[in-house]
Amino acid sequence: MSAANGPNAEGIAEGTAAPPPIPGTVETPPAGGDDRGRGILKSIATGSSLVAILAVVLSIILGGILIALTDEDVAAASSYFFSRPGDTLGAAWAAASGAYAALFQGAVFNPRADSLALMFRPLTETLTVATPLILAGLGVAVAFRAGLFNIGAQGQIILGAMFAGWIGFSWHLPFGLHLVFVVLAGFVGGALWGFIPGILKARTGAHEVIVTIMLNYIAIYLVGFLLTTPSFQNPGSSNPISPRLDETAVFPQILGPQFRLHLGFLIAIAATYGVWWLLNRSTVGFELRAVGANPFAARTAGISVTKGYVVVMMLAGGLAGLAGVAQVAGTERVLTSGIAASFGFDAITVALLGRSHPWGVFFAGVLFGAFRAGGVQMQTLTGTPIDIVLVVQSLIVLFIAAPPLVKAIFGIERKKKPRKASRAKATVSGGAA
Repeated sequence: MSAANGPNAEGIAEGTAAPPPIPGTVETPPAGGDDRGRGILKSIATGSSLVAILAVVLSIILGGILIALTDEDVAAASSYFFSRPGDTLGAAWAAASGAYAALFQGAVFNPRADSLALMFRPLTETLTVATPLILAGLGVAVAFRAGLFNIGAQGQIILGAMFAGWIGFSWHLPFGLHLVFVVLAGFVGGALWGFIPGILKARTGAHEVIVTIMLNYIAIYLVGFLLTTPSFQNPGSSNPISPRLDETAVFPQILGPQFRLHLGFLIAIAATYGVWWLLNRSTVGFELRAVGANPFAARTAGISVTKGYVVVMMLAGGLAGLAGVAQVAGTERVLTSGIAASFGFDAITVALLGRSHPWGVFFAGVLFGAFRAGGVQMQTLTGTPIDIVLVVQSLIVLFIAAPPLVKAIFGIERKKKPRKASRAKATVSGGAA
């Protein structure tokens, strides 16, 4: 076959016109910088679970080294390192192991507590903090699986908390019914904030990363403004804080009043299973994954890519909105301008660490909840700055984004697929004939 008649680099015969775009959709060239960037981010979000585990291990090791390097006892012992190196190494081990032991004590189990129940209280704190991380992480992960990058979980959490909080303190309904409306309102608020980038992406091709980042700022300033208005501000208070939610509108504490763990954690478990079922057992989930794998092939197969963009962003926003419900109706029980904290941004890391798989996101959320819950105890008992937790989290993101580096450090080589020599010989012999 001559070069003039052969396929070009894009796999389309030269001289053949490309298929016309479908009305109502925005076509994107199948090659280019944007698609290469999407391919890189997709490989980061859905890569090997082994790399994620090794990234956590490596980050903890480097965090321990950093703790040792900044410890006063290690610095003192290092002044005579060449005469007695064992003192420096022993001090370094004591500093790192002591800090991580305190972290474990504050996040999982406290053997110094007065009762068995209080010994496991750190674990309940970890699960409480992990609840909004899991829900928001699921929202980010669902969008990843559909080929979209939802950087707007922070704003979606705020909108969910705002809708849920308003229903919680302004409506007065019976127990049970009130809480149902609070949860639904939070989901709708987040879904509404996810609908905006979804429809803009579907109809105009606007990049969802830019749109969701801008919507984060809008949500932050919007809730700050509303908390200064009579409809949202607590009467008689000059602080930007809402009235306390009715008792019928808050999540009950599932282990009793001595623990903060609330019903929102069970909702996070149900949401994790629901997202897993949706992605792996339903037609809608199959279509969303097909859009994420290759939107052009999905469109050719009759799947509505524009509808998929809107649906997945609304679902992602709704899940993040449930994280806002967990905050306003479970942990804080009032609406404030800082209700979302940094959960929306941490959710991106949780989704990456969980490889965009629902149960992976669940356990990644628990891990990051342990970091948050145990960081305070680590600083209190050992004097280690709580910022070391942020350093470890940042290192996890760094190593997840560089799988070849992690594999090289641990000596993991990629297996090369054997070349099909028989087929090559057959082709050569056929051509010669």
